[in-house]
Amino acid sequence: MLTGNLLILVFILSLAALFFLILKLKLEPFIALIGVAFATALAVGIPAADVPGVVTTGFGETLIGVGILIGLGVIFGQFLAASGAIEKIAQAVLKVFGIQKSPMGLALTGTAVSIPVFFDAAFVILSGLIKSLSKKTGISIVSFVTALGVGLIVSHSMIAPTPGPLVVAENTNSDLGLFILYGIICAVPATIVGGYLYGMFIGKHVKSAVDLEETIAEKVAAEPKKEISTSLSFALLILPIFLILANTISQFWIGEGTLSTIIGFIGDKNVALFISVIVAVVVLRPYISTSSQTLYSDAISSAGLIILVTGAGGAFGAVINQSGIGDHLIAVMQGWSIPVFILAFIFSQILRASLGSATVALVTTSSILGPLAGELGASPVLLGLAICAGAVGLSLPNDSGFWVVNKFGKLTIPQTLKAWTVGGFIAGLTALGMVYLLQALSGILPGLS
Repeated sequence: MLTGNLLILVFILSLAALFFLILKLKLEPFIALIGVAFATALAVGIPAADVPGVVTTGFGETLIGVGILIGLGVIFGQFLAASGAIEKIAQAVLKVFGIQKSPMGLALTGTAVSIPVFFDAAFVILSGLIKSLSKKTGISIVSFVTALGVGLIVSHSMIAPTPGPLVVAENTNSDLGLFILYGIICAVPATIVGGYLYGMFIGKHVKSAVDLEETIAEKVAAEPKKEISTSLSFALLILPIFLILANTISQFWIGEGTLSTIIGFIGDKNVALFISVIVAVVVLRPYISTSSQTLYSDAISSAGLIILVTGAGGAFGAVINQSGIGDHLIAVMQGWSIPVFILAFIFSQILRASLGSATVALVTTSSILGPLAGELGASPVLLGLAICAGAVGLSLPNDSGFWVVNKFGKLTIPQTLKAWTVGGFIAGLTALGMVYLLQALSGILPGLS
């Protein structure tokens, strides 16, 4: 297999080939991703006999995590939209934040929701609000996609008990309570700057092309039978989030036993969303005039392509992981003589971009730098948060989350890069700035010395 800097060269060339196939040759992303995954695997020297296994395993393992989730999420969103529930929730957000600050409301909502709920699940659940808010406010869909996506990924990467930050806190031997507190302090400004402010900026310069068929469908969409209440709309949206959150809390406060087992089962993200779909199908029936069969058909049709593209993104990411590029980058960066927080940020950021997983970047970086906090003279909490900040941005097509945002946000590839990838990077830089601000105040703040 290839080693050294040749791995980095192959990675860059594979991304270039992917963009060329999709943007210039207009090849379907699913086909382009699978083709580039096979070609990259051969280029890095993975034995030809093993290549199909690596690609298909990466595809399958990705869908283990999000396949059922995407299918159920699309159906759930379809019923909420057809009943008018999404419209009611959008009206409530507008009432609280106003038209101009509605993207900030969505961004902060995402930041709160993604603490107990995984990024993919949260984006799928909340994505229905994007189009509704854009339609009501006249603000570009790109602004709302950026706000929601960045808000979700910031807390996913920075605030425990999300698994990645939780491992970072453990590996840096940080007090978990303080790590959560200072994580929130860093996450909120990062969300506002990268999600809301940058989202508003990019939304004014990038306009999302609305699909013609979707526009026609909206014009002929049937009105709900009767008006749904705001409280019921929020209750249904919050139901899967509540079930997942209950599972998270039970792991800390309830010991092993029957109750813990039951909560753990219904709080699994797939089971929680399945329960929510069943409840929505039953409860929303009086508010929906469109036939259930039509809603199911539309949802399954949409979910199929999203599942294929997301799985293909995971296959591409698996090939990159198998190549050993992560190990090479670790060896290179350990010899760099730069400030420890910046080193931690860059280390995590490069692994995030190259491996396509914020969680893997967090676990890998913290396992190497975490035990060295005392030797480096750094606050364990701040070193951990610098690592978390690095995992926020630079999501590329080797990240399955990139395709979830792309498809559910209904953006083109360039729009996804400008909104989601760059927005996350700006949020990460903002979070790193907050780490340095906390360091400057460490003399008066508890737990940072």
